[in-house]
Amino acid sequence: MCAAAFALLWPHARDAGAVLIAQDDPARLSDLRLDSAFRNDPALATENIEAALSAQDPDLANSLVDLAAARGLSTPDELSQRVATAVREENSTGHIAKRFFIGLLTGNADDGASLSGTVAGDLSAFGDVRDLMREGKHLATGEDADRLLLGLAATGLVVTAATFVSVGGAAPVRAGLTLVKDARKAGRLGEGLSRWAGRSAREIVDMRKLKNAVAAGTLARPRQTAVALKAAIRAEKVGGLVRLAKDVGRIGEKSGTRGALDTLRIAEGPKDVARAARLAETKGGQTRAIVKILGRGALLLTAGAFNLAMWVLSAVLALFGFLSSIKATTERLTLSWLQRSKARRLRRQLAAQSAGGGAPA
Repeated sequence: MCAAAFALLWPHARDAGAVLIAQDDPARLSDLRLDSAFRNDPALATENIEAALSAQDPDLANSLVDLAAARGLSTPDELSQRVATAVREENSTGHIAKRFFIGLLTGNADDGASLSGTVAGDLSAFGDVRDLMREGKHLATGEDADRLLLGLAATGLVVTAATFVSVGGAAPVRAGLTLVKDARKAGRLGEGLSRWAGRSAREIVDMRKLKNAVAAGTLARPRQTAVALKAAIRAEKVGGLVRLAKDVGRIGEKSGTRGALDTLRIAEGPKDVARAARLAETKGGQTRAIVKILGRGALLLTAGAFNLAMWVLSAVLALFGFLSSIKATTERLTLSWLQRSKARRLRRQLAAQSAGGGAPA
C-alpha cells in the first residue's frame, strides 16, 4: 500500500519540489509552469496565437510563436505565415510614423513607436508639465485629482533633468516612468501596484507649492512653468518610483512596450516588477507570451508553498512507510528463519539423545 501511494504521489511531489526550489528564479519557475501547462493542453500556444491575431495584436502573436519554437512545439505553417505578415504590416514605415506622432501629441503609448513619441514629449518637459498642470488645477479647484499621476509627473521632471545631465544615461528610467504613467492613464496599472505607487507619490509633491505654481504657470511656457513646478517637488523622495521605473525600463528594453504594460497590469508591487525584469532579461521576446499564459504565476508562487510542501511531505511519508515495511518484513522473515533453524537443531539434538540412550551398554 505504501509503495502504491508513493508511486501515485511521486509525480506531484517531484513537480512541487522543483517549483519550491525555483521560487526565487522567475525564469526557471516559468519554465516549470509552462511544462505543466503545455503537458495538460498541447494546443495552448496555437489557441493563444489565434486569439492574439483576432485581437489585432501581432506583437503578442509573434511572442507566442517564439515561445512555441523555443519549447520545441510545432506551429502550423499557415498560422506562422499570418503572424509574419501581421508583424510586417505593424512595422511598416507609415505605421511607425503614425504611432510616433500619436504618442507625441496624446502622451499615450501602447507600442514602441508611440512610446518613442511619448518619451520625446516627456524629455522636452512638456508631457510632465501638462500632467502636473492638469491635475494641479483639479486640486486647486477642489476637484478630485490623481495624486499618483501627480507624483509620477513630478518624478518625471527630476528624471528628465538627470537624463540631460547624464547625456542620456537615465533614458531607460525615463522610458520606464513614461510607461508607468501611461498605464495609470489607461487604467492598466495593477491595483496593488497602484496602492504602493500612490503612497510613494504622496510624499513627493508639496501641495501648497504646487497650487502656487499652477496658479502662475502656463503651458505656453513649459520651461518656465517646469522650473516653478520643480520647487514643489521633494527630489529626495523619488527613489522608490525611480527604482520602479528602472525595472519597467529594463522590461521594455527586453520584451517591448506592450510586454512592460502587461507586467504593470498583473504586478501587485515593486517586487513583482523586479522579478519580471529578471524574467525579461532571460526570456527576452518570449516574456509577453509567458505572462499571457501564466499570468502572475510566471513571477512567483500562486499556489501556497504549504500546499506544495504537503505533496513533498506526503511522498516522503509514503516512502518512509514503504521502507519501514521492508525493514519490518525483513526482521520478521529473519526471526522466523532463526526460529525454524533453532527448532531443527533442537529436534536433531533430541533425536541424537534418544538414539544414544537406547543403545546397549
